[in-house]
Amino acid sequence: MNPARMTWRDVLRVGLAGLRARPTRALLSALGIAIGIATMVAVIGISSSSKADLLRRLDRLGTNLLTVKPGDTLFGEDAELPEKAPAMVARIGPVTAVGATGSVKATVRRTDRIPESVTGGIAVQAATEDLPRTLGVGMRNGTWLNAANSRHPGVVLGAEAARRLGVDRPGAQVWLGGRWFTVLGVLGTAELAPEIDRSALVGWEAAKKYLGFEGHPTTIYERSADDAVEDVRAVLAATVNPENPQEVEVSRPSDALEAKAAAAGAFTGLLLGLGAVALLVGGVGVANTMVVSVLERRREIGLRRALGATRGQVRTQFLAESLLLSGLGGAAGVLLGAAVTVAFAVYRGWPPVVPPWAPGGALAATVAIGVVAGLYPAVRAARLAPTTALAAV
Repeated sequence: MNPARMTWRDVLRVGLAGLRARPTRALLSALGIAIGIATMVAVIGISSSSKADLLRRLDRLGTNLLTVKPGDTLFGEDAELPEKAPAMVARIGPVTAVGATGSVKATVRRTDRIPESVTGGIAVQAATEDLPRTLGVGMRNGTWLNAANSRHPGVVLGAEAARRLGVDRPGAQVWLGGRWFTVLGVLGTAELAPEIDRSALVGWEAAKKYLGFEGHPTTIYERSADDAVEDVRAVLAATVNPENPQEVEVSRPSDALEAKAAAAGAFTGLLLGLGAVALLVGGVGVANTMVVSVLERRREIGLRRALGATRGQVRTQFLAESLLLSGLGGAAGVLLGAAVTVAFAVYRGWPPVVPPWAPGGALAATVAIGVVAGLYPAVRAARLAPTTALAAV
């Protein structure tokens, strides 16, 4: 007599019946899987969202900005850039914009009654008129330095400097270099030049006239055509200081953002490892649940065997229970991980991104865990002799 064959519907129905018989235990076991899967999906999703935001920022800010700073002399002393270096850089063919700042030995405070040592970390710098256009920074309010006001005691505050000084509008007075300067405006955030955010910027000629500035730039910002960035980078040092090009440092601010993304990628790998550990713990929980289930249901197994169920059908029943348990936990984990990704991305102002392979890989992992966790209990159940199983108390 041939045993009755079980269709996939029969297998599904029998597997679900086993889980419904012990809902609390099944829920707790599935929860372990769900936590591991949710962790992995959320980590991948948040990392992808962060990278998408970075690419969006780089597209907006551009990767064609180069900065030039003085390095060290042969004897280890601080080098200086020539006074005419910005004009020399502007003569390079592919260069489209040049701006410069020069460090000024002065402090800025809200009033003259604040001690000089309390600087709030704000630097005072001379600035050229083309600086905002070169950096791609707009004015939050007020006006930038121009030919009419850059010779007079006026100052433009970076975004962070304005916050620290408690100034949010033009027309206010600040105590700068031993005299009152009028705030002309406040800059927006300079993402590629965060040092500008923490600076009080005065006109080049005003810095010479009122603050003892000698005219040597300390940072030159340059933009060029996208396809000529590396060519310009190769000649910048020699153009800025033909006599001692080795005393000039050239860098690209966007490289710092890309390095930040790389560091975030390494951290993502660590978090994925933690998620994998949580998933492993969940798999052990499923295996433990199935082993206990086999021990508790020995009479049921014996009865099924006595009624004609084959070892293969018993194996299939318990393997199906394990797969369903893992699958339910995995599906819940994918949904939870995606929800966390979207919530965090919206909170940070990032575009929410969950790579399609992440949920697919997560579900594949749950299937693998279900098979591995359920294989031993299923084989153990199939090996029970009907008479032994029916005799179990």
